Amino acid sequence: MGKFRITQRKNGEYQFSLLAGNGQIILMSEGYSQRASCLAGIESVKINGKNEQMFDRKTSLNGKFYFNLKAGNGQIIGTSEMYESEAARENGIYSVMRNSQTNDII
Repeated sequence: MGKFRITQRKNGEYQFSLLAGNGQIILMSEGYSQRASCLAGIESVKINGKNEQMFDRKTSLNGKFYFNLKAGNGQIIGTSEMYESEAARENGIYSVMRNSQTNDII
């Protein structure tokens, strides 16, 4: 099962990553000015991460594939890494759907 990791950036902002069971980062958040807001972002991933319609599939200008996880209000909660293929991106989405239901936060 996955876990969430909270880190603090050099500018003082908090950020979370969702890690797969193997420790690979599968989703990264924006920066939050307060830790409580970062924790609320994690809760939003738990809620929205189980609904496939909340994933916005994208293609970058250099042809790589990625996705954004959005909240009900359309705000981006987190962004994936870049993938070489659409199939790999789909695997990343399903990995978020499986791993986002964890209560483990480090």
